[in-house]
Amino acid sequence: MNKELECCTICPHNCKINRTKNPGRCKSTDKIKIALYSIHNFEEPCISGEKGSGTIFFSNCNMNCVFCQNYEISQLGRGKEITIEELANVMIKQQERNVQNINLVTPTSYALHIVEAIKIARKKGLEIPIVYNTNGYESVETLKLLEGYVDIYLPDLKYYYDDLAKKYSKVDNYFEIATKAIQEMYRQVGTPVLDENGVMKKGLMIRHLILPNEVQNSKKVLKWIKENIDSNVYVSIMAQYFPTYKAKEIPEIARKITKEEYEKVENYLYELDLENGYIQELGEHEEEYVPTKMMEEKNNVKYNSSKS
Repeated sequence: MNKELECCTICPHNCKINRTKNPGRCKSTDKIKIALYSIHNFEEPCISGEKGSGTIFFSNCNMNCVFCQNYEISQLGRGKEITIEELANVMIKQQERNVQNINLVTPTSYALHIVEAIKIARKKGLEIPIVYNTNGYESVETLKLLEGYVDIYLPDLKYYYDDLAKKYSKVDNYFEIATKAIQEMYRQVGTPVLDENGVMKKGLMIRHLILPNEVQNSKKVLKWIKENIDSNVYVSIMAQYFPTYKAKEIPEIARKITKEEYEKVENYLYELDLENGYIQELGEHEEEYVPTKMMEEKNNVKYNSSKS
C-alpha cells in the first residue's frame, strides 16, 4: 500500500504527491486519521433503522466545500491518527454496540487502508454491512478496489454545473467524475435490498443537498438520476443547508433555502416519479452538528419519507 501512496492517484485530483513524506491534495498523509466514531439514529430510516448506524468520521477531504457543516473535521483536519489494526477494532467495537452497519464518512483518502481494515475485521467476526458515505468525487479505479468490501454506497451528487463545483468546492469536472463514479457504484451493488425491517443490506442511495438560488442545479441532478440510473434506486434530498464556514461571506449562498425553493425541488422529485427516497423536512436542522470533543456522540437530522 505504501507504494501506491508514494505517488497518490487514489482520488480524481491525481496529485501524485508522496503521502509517506507530505500531505496530499486532500491534506491526508499515509496515516489514517479519524475524528470520532458514534451511533447515529437519524440518518435515513433505511440506514439507521432502529439500532442506529455505526459511523466512523474520517478527517480531511478531497473537496473544499465552503459550506461544509463538518469543516473542523474535513477542512481543518481535526482528528487522531490510528493504525489499520485500530480501525478494524473500531469496526468490531461498533458491531458490538449492535448497530445496523459500519458507516464510513468521508472515506476517500483512506480507501486502501479501509480495504485492509475490513479484511482484518472480517477475520475477527465483522458481519454487518459496510456503508461508503462519500462526496461522490471518486476515482472509478479506486472504487473497483472496494468491490466486495462495500455493501452500500451513499454518495452525494452535489452539482450538475461544474462552475458551481469549482466556485463552492474547488474541484474540476465534478459532474462527469461523480456520475461515472456513481455508475460504477451501481454496477457493484445495484438497487437497494432491504431486510424484513426495512433496513438496507446492499445497494445504492444518492444524496443531494439543495443550495440557495440553485433550484435548476437540483432539477438537473434529479433528471440525470432518473434517466441514467434505475428508477428504483433510492434518492435522498437534503434540505439542511445553512450558511456556515466560508459560505457566510458569499452573498449567493449566505442564507438558508426558502420554502419556495424547497417545494420546487420536492414537486420536481414527484414529477419525475422516482420510485423510492427521502426528503428532509424544512426547518428542523438549524444548527451545525460538528462534534465538540473527540469520539463524542454526534446528532444528525430527521428525515421524512417522500412516499407515504
